[in-house]
Amino acid sequence: MRRACSIFILVIMILAQFSMDSRAIKTERIASGFSNPLFLTSPPGDFERLFIVEQNSAQIKIIKNGTVLPTPFIDLNSKTGDGGEGGLLGLAFHPNYLVNGFFYVNYTDNSGDTVIARYRVSGNPDIADAGSEFIIANINQPFSNHNGGMLVFSPNDGFLYIFLGDGGSGNDPGNRAQTLSNVLGKIHRINVNGLSIPSSNPFTGNSSALSSIWSYGLRNPWRASFDRLNGDLYIGDVGQGSREEISWQPGNSGGGENFGWRCMEGTSCTGLSGCTCNAPGLTIPIHDYDSTQSDCSVTGGYVYRGGAIPEINGTYFFGDFCTGKIWSFKWNGSTLTEFTDRTAELTPNLGSINNISSFGEDAAGEIYIVDLDGEIFKIIPDNPSTEFTLLPLNPGRAGTTNTLQVTGATPGREVTFIWGFNQSTVPADSLCSGLEVDITNFRNLATVSADGSGNAFFNTPIPGGAAGISILIQAVDIDSCTDSNFEMETL
Repeated sequence: MRRACSIFILVIMILAQFSMDSRAIKTERIASGFSNPLFLTSPPGDFERLFIVEQNSAQIKIIKNGTVLPTPFIDLNSKTGDGGEGGLLGLAFHPNYLVNGFFYVNYTDNSGDTVIARYRVSGNPDIADAGSEFIIANINQPFSNHNGGMLVFSPNDGFLYIFLGDGGSGNDPGNRAQTLSNVLGKIHRINVNGLSIPSSNPFTGNSSALSSIWSYGLRNPWRASFDRLNGDLYIGDVGQGSREEISWQPGNSGGGENFGWRCMEGTSCTGLSGCTCNAPGLTIPIHDYDSTQSDCSVTGGYVYRGGAIPEINGTYFFGDFCTGKIWSFKWNGSTLTEFTDRTAELTPNLGSINNISSFGEDAAGEIYIVDLDGEIFKIIPDNPSTEFTLLPLNPGRAGTTNTLQVTGATPGREVTFIWGFNQSTVPADSLCSGLEVDITNFRNLATVSADGSGNAFFNTPIPGGAAGISILIQAVDIDSCTDSNFEMETL
């Protein structure tokens, strides 16, 4: 908590009413300087930290309350090979991480093979125990490409889903994605509590299939996510060179879907064997696009379920790695609507979105964009209505103790109360990236975290000696980088 040096403290009640009347959004760069970042996530219930996966350094770094911590959470460089499509590729926190401290990683080792391993946090919550590795699976990779790498826990069943590519080369020469006795080109589902195969997996009891398989027929699934509201699964699957696709599985699926590779690439027939193109039993993507021109590699994303932009609730965001294009749509299980090219809208004022290696989601459901060039961006409201109403309380005069209150802020994120003596005729003083507030030479009164409902409170006395002093007060939602109107009050 930051306190003002002056005794001239105004205490009032701030009633914040966020009413966004459009779907306009933008991106804000929140961090840069990472080395080949590939993924971003947060532990469930952790509203202070973002964890960034670096591919080639094989480090996981932490952004804590907006600051990149100097010491990595974990460094796996000695265990991993780097370059190409290898390295540290995936990270997932146990649903009960805040209690048991378990997290899971997917990396390629120094031989180029895939390792799925569990680690735990140390006594320092910002440092993992590097010696706690427990290897769950070691998977031979016949080629250096198409490793997949995503690890995700389902919000419906709590099981860990492991996404593996077809093992590489081109056109899946071993037809591995369609072979149920082969581990590659599949989604696998395991119960990490006791390390067992769920009995409800679709191929349990089938002697010709691996019981860990949940779904199959994937080429190189590059980023997948569950809708945190209903458990629907969205998969970005990279094509051979003709079509890029987004595949979908409903949250109530029993598994067993065949997504069609290698006889199908998106909605197109490849002419290759392995299955029958457009057969009734195949699961056709809900969206695909041409990759024979400038677009070349899909990056799967997330369905927005955050609180900062309620108008886009239920919208799925995804992009293309090569062009940096970003699109969105809504899917109701049978119909795709509101398909929108968001590229221009999400072009940042600071930095540039070039090579989209991943999207990410924090504990509050807000969405981020990870650029392989080293930058992290957040999708935020563009010019939302943030008309804060400032009212004196009891009646807010010197010699009393009162409460500053904000409602409607970003749940779990920071709100800063600021004050000063002079209004800026041209806003010039910056508190967060891209925001210039209306008070010249402002002081920070306090920074507090909003609760899960977006309310933030700060209790403080008003010194009796401050009577008759007129000051300005303003509030800033640090997470969305938006500010209230200012108001002058006489103590």
